[in-house]
Amino acid sequence: MKPHHRGFTLVEVLVALVAMAMMAAMAWRGIDALARSREIAQANLTQTTRLQTVIAQWETDLRALQDSHTDLKPLTFDGGGLTLTRQSANGLQLVVWSLREGSLWRWESPPLRTVGELENQRQIGQQQLAQRNPALRAFDGVAGLQLYCFWDNAWSNCLSDGQNGPSRPSPAGIRLTLQFDGSNGLSGSLVRELEVAAR
Repeated sequence: MKPHHRGFTLVEVLVALVAMAMMAAMAWRGIDALARSREIAQANLTQTTRLQTVIAQWETDLRALQDSHTDLKPLTFDGGGLTLTRQSANGLQLVVWSLREGSLWRWESPPLRTVGELENQRQIGQQQLAQRNPALRAFDGVAGLQLYCFWDNAWSNCLSDGQNGPSRPSPAGIRLTLQFDGSNGLSGSLVRELEVAAR
């Protein structure tokens, strides 16, 4: 008599196929979750790197602050934008930083040599920012911007003391506070303080 070899029944095969299909679906979900996590992490890294670049430019602008020895102060803040004169390799430059429609904008003039060019470029800069030229957009997702100036050994809002006239000296420091709206993956706020001195 031959030994009896018993095989799998149809029900056993179907149960095994269902179990393997469930394991494959769970594995696919895991791989998909990993891929999505990687995409989100990459987007956050890109935004963080972009923000670091913008803050580095902000600090570079303020460290190169230069007095033009004209009626235009080296650093002015009107509540809507920060205007400053900075030294570049080829002369003075006018730089305007502004928050508009949830984006931080930056405009810079070509190198300037005369007082007339300085005043003309100040007006051009305001016009360019008003037109919202996309090339001037520095960073998106900014809900608020606050500037504080360090005067007389204390921080105060750059507009709060009412002494923003020509006799007011430039502050010894600037504190920048950016609030993020979360649309770009960043939330909360960022505070940077920088000592400034116009040359």
